[in-house]
Amino acid sequence: MSSLTALWNRVFAVLGRFSMYRLVVVALGALAVVALLLSFFGLVGPTPWELLATFAVLAAACAGTDGIAHAVVGKAPRWESSLITVLILLFVLRPTVEPLGVAGLFVAGIVASASKYLLAWQGRHIFNPAAVGAAFLTVLSIWLPDLGSSAWWVGTEALALPVILLGLVVLLRTEKMRIIAVFLVIAIAVAFVRTSVQFQGAGLPFDSGAVFWQLLWSSPFLFLGAFMLSEPLTLPPRRWQQFTVAALVGVLAGWPIDLGAISLGQERALLIGNALAFAFTIRTAVRLRFVERVVRTPSVRELVFRAQGRFRFSAGQYLELEVPHPHPDARGTRREFSIVSAPEDLPEVRIALREGSQSSYKKALALVEPGQTLAVTGVWGDFVLPARPSAPVLMVAAGIGVTPFVAQLRHLRRSGDDRDVVFIYVASDAEELAFREDLEAAGIPVIVFTRDEPASLPRNWRWARGVRLDAAGLEQVVPDLAARHAYISGPPGLIADLAPALEKARSITTDAFSGY
Repeated sequence: MSSLTALWNRVFAVLGRFSMYRLVVVALGALAVVALLLSFFGLVGPTPWELLATFAVLAAACAGTDGIAHAVVGKAPRWESSLITVLILLFVLRPTVEPLGVAGLFVAGIVASASKYLLAWQGRHIFNPAAVGAAFLTVLSIWLPDLGSSAWWVGTEALALPVILLGLVVLLRTEKMRIIAVFLVIAIAVAFVRTSVQFQGAGLPFDSGAVFWQLLWSSPFLFLGAFMLSEPLTLPPRRWQQFTVAALVGVLAGWPIDLGAISLGQERALLIGNALAFAFTIRTAVRLRFVERVVRTPSVRELVFRAQGRFRFSAGQYLELEVPHPHPDARGTRREFSIVSAPEDLPEVRIALREGSQSSYKKALALVEPGQTLAVTGVWGDFVLPARPSAPVLMVAAGIGVTPFVAQLRHLRRSGDDRDVVFIYVASDAEELAFREDLEAAGIPVIVFTRDEPASLPRNWRWARGVRLDAAGLEQVVPDLAARHAYISGPPGLIADLAPALEKARSITTDAFSGY
């Protein structure tokens, strides 16, 4: 198990160098190339010319709509968002070169892109844009059938393996493997039961094995889960909420509900799941007004904001902050930051970052002036303490990974929750021990791992002189590790190194990050 954990954290570190949006573009683009190659051999439904024509029409519609919308709202165009919508629609709609069908594709592209601005809340999509465009065209086809409709031709055996492999890359980056696994299990199980009922009702023989493999390899469930349901902007913040949405979409996708001329299947099922997710998250997308920067260490800065509206989060969660700027690098205009302040500090909201990197995002964030507002597109995460106050806790923080623990300790102090907490603090040098005053105020034992010995340590702090920070070293400084619930926040490499020891704890909760 430790080797698998180590491998996962190494993979996450590599994938984390790319923004989620850029990675999805690459994955969908690769899938489109595979589909085009297969079309030359007749292994997928559309012909090469239909695929190329459909891509061109959708690209024109989405890029044009996004360009107009961005000109109106005064923001730079975001080509990743447009291209993701184009590529998803390419696999969801029926490719064609027929004039009326081409017109339908163009309309679907316009509606999909427009939904990002018209069906949004505080910069957050309420619905998956591609699902909106596909659903609109399907409804419109009731009166104008020649315009086409959603077809989900991506659900074919020839594309199953590419969808799985490329989808796994996306799900590893977004950490939504378990969520989508639940969706797939439910969707396939419900579809299997539905098919069985239909065969029995028609008096036809039912080959359970053939039906199962047909549903697994030749249904659109794999694509729907990996590239649409997994979109963070249309998922709720907590894991149990995400499982609820996944289960609902799985049931509706597996057993579509007939509504006369159309049914609640596939993209319509996703839209209903999006609506439920929005109900969970309506209070997590706000605008923050920048107040000031606070120097915490020679390399760490704390940014102070005030929420411009009602805002809700749990101590230990993270927010996604958008800083629009021209010519963003491969990681885009959004970053995730653990919230440093406690919920009791609202409307004040604090985050922290380490300076030094030359990313376009950090350069833009460094230019933000007091009074300027930025959008929080959502709050996510299950890096929260056990609900049972008597549960002993081990907190392991490396560098800027201290931030979610600061929020948790501030929350415990304000709520009068006196927990049994041991804190491991890893930093390059003693002067980089940020938020020392919060750890001191918490009154908890702190074990420091730094190259040089910190001066004037509080009474309940100690420097781990001569102890190597690995699995054996962790067990040495925390002898009751097996009785504690372990929380670790820091680089994936450190998590991988400590995994053999952490697996002996009562539970492990990680908050790995890969820098920004």
